[in-house]
Amino acid sequence: MLTSLKNAFKVKEIRQKLLFTLAMLVVIRLGSQLPVPGVDRTYFAQWFAAQTGGAFSFFDAITGGSFLNMSILALNISPYITSSIIMQLLTIAIPYLEEMQRDGEDGRKKIASITRYVTVLLALIQAAAMAIGFGNQGLLVDYNALNVITCIVALTAGSSFLMWIGERITENGVGNGTSIVLVINIISRLPQDLAQLFQQFVIGKPYATAILATVVIFAIIILMVVLVIILNAGVRKIPVQYAKKVQGRKMVGGQTSSIPLKVNTSGVIPVIFASSIMQTPIIISSLFGYSGTGAWAEVLKYLNSGNWCSPSQPIYSIGLVVYVLLVVFFAYFYTSITFNPMMVADNLKKQGGFIPGIRPGKPTSEYLNNVLNRIVFVGAVGLLIISVLPFVFQGVFNASVSFAGTSLIIIVSVILETMKQVESMMLVRNYKGFLND
Repeated sequence: MLTSLKNAFKVKEIRQKLLFTLAMLVVIRLGSQLPVPGVDRTYFAQWFAAQTGGAFSFFDAITGGSFLNMSILALNISPYITSSIIMQLLTIAIPYLEEMQRDGEDGRKKIASITRYVTVLLALIQAAAMAIGFGNQGLLVDYNALNVITCIVALTAGSSFLMWIGERITENGVGNGTSIVLVINIISRLPQDLAQLFQQFVIGKPYATAILATVVIFAIIILMVVLVIILNAGVRKIPVQYAKKVQGRKMVGGQTSSIPLKVNTSGVIPVIFASSIMQTPIIISSLFGYSGTGAWAEVLKYLNSGNWCSPSQPIYSIGLVVYVLLVVFFAYFYTSITFNPMMVADNLKKQGGFIPGIRPGKPTSEYLNNVLNRIVFVGAVGLLIISVLPFVFQGVFNASVSFAGTSLIIIVSVILETMKQVESMMLVRNYKGFLND
């Protein structure tokens, strides 16, 4: 890896892209320290410390601490991610958008433009909810119309600015800009999280206990990283044979290919969807300042991941069961809207391709659907192992870390994809040099 990176810096074009990406990441980290005007930063720190669950923990992790610091980048890239997911779902549901997507580059540019407008609208709504909801509880030094408007404008502008940076990284840097922004935010929290783990389990403990705790911590981290790598690299290849046919005076076709079906076809989307559904009621209740008792408060305890896997209150782990079912459901749902076996079967039939032992047309579609259902289940189980382990550690050992679970999947996936892109760029350069010689 280090050799590849060293060789990459030797190439002027790649070096410029890497340096541009690093410069943008520095800008992001500086922006995460700039406070919103008129905001009491100590309020949020005290409020966050009083929370007992993970409703805002993941959000704070993907914002790199900007949410906790209540900086101008507090909303971060999350409105853009939500907007992209909404547009992706609408593209499947609305024929007009589906046709637009098939129009090639022009259609994709139009969808990207709509996504930007939706992002600004979502950021505006979230900023208004935070400024009014938390501002009324003490977030703003002076709760008046001017400070509320200033807070809304600052948060919306910060989120829009990050969206712009993400797009610039995609165009002029290395990797997917949105993913790179997410990763740098999560990685920025690693030192603090590791320090908390060592403070809780290592520092001040007997020598033997400290060594054992250190080994266990790093062993679990390495094991989870390996599991994420295996999950992302897992592919089921469906062999495809193309029939020979005559074109002019030549016989073409007869090649053998394959359809790669990823084990984790839906990525981290099922976990994000499930977490959002479980935590939205808690977030809304916090915005309205609800902290009372009664039936609703009891429901919130079931939804709160901080109460799951607790030996003293096992009843609240019912919420974890609901979470597991949601992850499995969204794994199948998202895969069904992003991969169409019928369309793949039709394309194969038109191109003269077939799966050995399977008849073209509907039998091919049914075969692909059966294979897909099996590997999606395997992928969902892998996602659950990675995402549920942090809840177990938090409930049993009271060890809360932001880089585990969903965050770890994002980090490893983005790093692997970025490395592949750099290697592809270097491979293209080598081919060019070979041809020029």
